[in-house]
Amino acid sequence: MSLETKILQATTPTSTFETLDQKQEFNWRQCWYPVAFVEDLPANRPYSFSLYDEPLVLFKNQNGQFICLTDRCPHRAARLSDGQIIDGKIECLYHGWQFGDNGQCLHIPQLPTDAKIPVNACVSSFKVLELQGIIWMWAGEAETAIDELIPSLPDWEKPECFSLDYVRDLPYDQSYFIENVIDPAHVFISHDGLLGSRKDAQALEIEVIDSNIQGIKGRWRGTRTPNLPWISLDFIAPNLILYKRFGNEQQGRFGGTALYSIPLGKDRCRILLRNYSNFFPQKIKLMPRWLDHILIRNKILEGDLQLVVEQKAQIERLGQNLKEVYLPLKTSDTLVVEYRKWLDKFGSSLPFYQGYSTSKNVGSSEFTQKLITLDRFSQHTLLCGSCNRAYQVTNTVKQSCIGVAIALAFVAILADDSRIKIAAISVSIVAVIMSAIAQTLKTHFVRSYTRH
Repeated sequence: MSLETKILQATTPTSTFETLDQKQEFNWRQCWYPVAFVEDLPANRPYSFSLYDEPLVLFKNQNGQFICLTDRCPHRAARLSDGQIIDGKIECLYHGWQFGDNGQCLHIPQLPTDAKIPVNACVSSFKVLELQGIIWMWAGEAETAIDELIPSLPDWEKPECFSLDYVRDLPYDQSYFIENVIDPAHVFISHDGLLGSRKDAQALEIEVIDSNIQGIKGRWRGTRTPNLPWISLDFIAPNLILYKRFGNEQQGRFGGTALYSIPLGKDRCRILLRNYSNFFPQKIKLMPRWLDHILIRNKILEGDLQLVVEQKAQIERLGQNLKEVYLPLKTSDTLVVEYRKWLDKFGSSLPFYQGYSTSKNVGSSEFTQKLITLDRFSQHTLLCGSCNRAYQVTNTVKQSCIGVAIALAFVAILADDSRIKIAAISVSIVAVIMSAIAQTLKTHFVRSYTRH
C-alpha cells in the first residue's frame, strides 16, 4: 500500500449521506477511522492502536509527517510500537530492523554490508490525514481513499469556536457505544445531576428523517413544553454521532457534540469526544483540559460504562436477538432501534456486529470477562496528553514533598537552635500537607466514579 500524509481543509459532514448510496453492503475497509487527537500523541515515541484487532502503529517521519504501519515486524512478529524512532524510521526493539514511510525495510543490522534486503521484508502501510486536530487513517488501499468522506465540523473552523476534547477506551464494542449515545432518553436518569435531571425525564418526540447506507439523520425534542426547538442527532457511518441544536442561528450561536469512535477490536473501542460552541463561559475556556476531565468528562462516561458492560453481558447470556430481548418505546428508543436495524441491513461485511434481528461473531472472550471494566488510569489518563502530564507532575510533587518533609524532620531533630527547629518543623508540616493535597489530586486520575 502507498501512503500519504497531509492536512485537510474542512468539508461538510452531510457529504457522507450524498455519495455511493447505490451500494447495499457497507464496506468497512473503504472508510476513514479516527485514531487520536494530535495533542494526545507522544512527541518522540510510536503510538500503538488497532482496528478490528489488526495491530497498527503511528509515528512521525523526518519531515514531521504521520506514518501508519502494521504493528508487526516481518522478521519474528515483534511489535514495532515497542521500538523507537531513529531518523524518522521506526526500529524494531528485538533485532533493530528499521522501516520507512511505505513500510519498506531500510536496514537490517544482521545482514552483510553487500547483501540486499529481502523483498518481502516489509509491512503494510496506510494513508493518514490530519483534519481539525484529529489523525485519520484509511483502512483500504490508499488509491481508493476519498478524502471528502472524513466527517468534519464546519463550525469548528470558525475563529470564535472553542472546543473541549476527551479520549477514552471502553471495554465493549463500538455498536454498544453508538447505541448508548444515540439514546437521548437515558440522559435524564443515568446522568442525573451531571447532564440532566430526573425530574425532566419525559416522553420524547423522535423522528428519523433519513436512513441509508451512509448513516441516519434524526432529531428529537421534549414534549412537556410545546414547540421546543429540535436537536439533531445524526449517525454518520461508521464512526460519528453528531448532536447539534437547532434554533440558535438567528442569534449567531452554534454548538454541538461530536462523538467519534474507532473499533479497536472485539469488545473494545476508543472514543474521541468533542464539545464545541461559540458561547462557552470564560471560566470553561480558562480551565485546564485535565481539570475539565476529572471534574466532568470522566464522571459522565463512567456513569454509563458499567451499565453498558452489564447490559451486553445479559444480552449475550440470553443468546437471543435484540428484537426478542428489547421492549422499545416509540417515545424513547426510536433511534436506537433504527441504528440496530441499520446494522441488519448494511453491516453484513463487518467483522462483528449486533443488529436488531441478526448478528455476527458476538460473544465475549474469557479475557474480556475478566477485564476490569472501570479503570480510569489505563482507559483515559495514559491516553490523554493533558491528564498524563498532570498525573506525572502531581506524583513528582508528592514524592518531592515527602522527601523534603523527612529531611526537615531530621534537621529539626539534630538542630540545637530552637529557631531552626521551629522553622524546620513548620516547613516539614507544610510539605506534608502539600504531599497530601497532591495525593488527593492524583487519585482523580486513577479512581473511577461509581454511581450510588
